This record gives sequence, C-alpha cells and structure tokens, in this order.
Amino acid sequence: MRLLAISDLHLNHKRNREGLAAMSHYPEDWLIVAGDLGERLEHLRLALDHLRPRFAQVIWTPGNHDLWCPANNTKRTRGQARYDELVGICREAGVLTPEDPYVKWPGTSTISDPSDIYLCPLFLLYDYSFRPPEIAREAAIGWARDAGVGCGDEGMLDPTPWPSREAWCAARCDAAEARLAALPADATTVLINHWPLRYDLARPPRVPRFSLWCGTTRTEEWPRRFRARAVVSGHLHMRTTIVRHGVRHEEVSLGYPRDWQQDRGVDWYLRDVLPPASQQSSHFAPARDPFMMPHQ
Repeated sequence: MRLLAISDLHLNHKRNREGLAAMSHYPEDWLIVAGDLGERLEHLRLALDHLRPRFAQVIWTPGNHDLWCPANNTKRTRGQARYDELVGICREAGVLTPEDPYVKWPGTSTISDPSDIYLCPLFLLYDYSFRPPEIAREAAIGWARDAGVGCGDEGMLDPTPWPSREAWCAARCDAAEARLAALPADATTVLINHWPLRYDLARPPRVPRFSLWCGTTRTEEWPRRFRARAVVSGHLHMRTTIVRHGVRHEEVSLGYPRDWQQDRGVDWYLRDVLPPASQQSSHFAPARDPFMMPHQ
C-alpha cells in the first residue's frame, strides 16, 4: 500500500486527457492530486471519473486554475462559491478535501517512529509575501512586471466574498493552523498544498519573480512545527525532491504537454510520498523548460 501523488494535470489539454485515460490501476494505493486539474468543473469531474476507480482513496486540494473564472462570465461561480462547488463534486465522488477531517494513514509506516501519520490537505492560497524584503507590497506586482512576469490569477481568480486574495489566504491559514495545532502532540503529518510552503522552494529559475503568486511566508516553519514526514505541492511545473530541515518537499506536477514526455505515460510521474527509507532518494523527473511562458 503506497501513498502516491501528482498535480497539475491541466485537463484542458488533449494530450493530458489522453494520458490520464491511459493510466494503470492501483487498487491498493492512495492518490494525492494537489490541484490544477483544469479550469472548468467538467475537468474535475473527468479527473475523478478516471482516478476514483483506479485507487483505493483519492485526496484532493485545489489549485489556482481550478478556481479561475473570466471576469465577464456571469454563469460560473467564483471565489468561495466556486471552491464550495469543487468540494461538493469531490464529496459526491468519495474524495477527501481540505474541508474533511484529517485522516490517519492506514498503511504501514516505514520509519522507526511509531506515531500516527495524518494526511492533511490544505487550501492556503498566497499573499504576495514571497518577494525580497526590500520590495514593498504595493510595489510587488510592478516589480514582477518589470521582468515581464505576470499571472492570470490577477484577472481570473476572484476572492469574493473576501476583499482580496491576501485576506482569503489569511483566513485559510488561520483555520488550517488551528486544525493542525489541534492534532495529537505526538502525531506526524503529510502536508498537502497546491502552492509551496517555503519561499526558497518557490523561485522558478527562469522566472524567479513569479514567486509572488506561489505561497505565503506564514507557512515557512509549518513543516517542522507540525512534524511533517513530507510536504507535497505542485504549481511550479518543476518536479523535484528537496530536503529542508530534514523534511522532504515533493513537487509533483505533471504540467502542460511541453512539461512531460507522453511516451512515458502519466504513471511514470506518480510520486511515492512515503517510500521505504532505502528508497527515499527515489527518482524525480525534471520538467522540460519550466515556465517557458511567464504569464501563467
């Protein structure tokens, strides 16, 4: 029994839909899907229709693309209502979400520490704090644009009813922090969020100023504070396994068709989040030309 993970399936792309349809079955394993399954409700439904029968359990958390809604589209839900609709679709399919109680990992722990492992899907957003200290918040977006970097969220991710994405992020962090702090004192965790939890892991080499839209400094110490065995994220389309303070941070994106090799199949990109100690240097697949297009 394994805990596998992937994110950023971006099912608005035909090649990604074909790759998903060709996936194998893993009836004993659990799967984390860490956001950006697509840009319409139909993409989430399609993903779950394929994934739910293939795995013993699926755990979902949203990404920015899942929440997108064009400003002139009056027929789609947006903001909190959009998130609530996505959660409802997951619950109908028996998929765990950030709104459900954190569950204990039922598999056998491969680490000598016998404490319980809680699987903690999070929805935390970002607050533009992933920036150099000399850049003021009010200058941050202009600072990014000076380097030709922008983000579609500015026009497509509506925070309603929150007054801003920062305010929504703060509320989400407050709620998640309280829930994590309430776990048993000896519990360990797997923290799951679409956006990275650390600034030093959220600076894509080609477009480092895209970090503005990649997380919040509020979570920098959460992996140590909440005794994480591993942290799972996506968003960057830069598949890596990086250790910080003894905690493995797994970026598990599939990405756009340019970011993965279709001849390998989607199965090759599934990451084992809790591998045996002897396999904890397990392979990772570096994305080809990550963030070639800066306006994501």
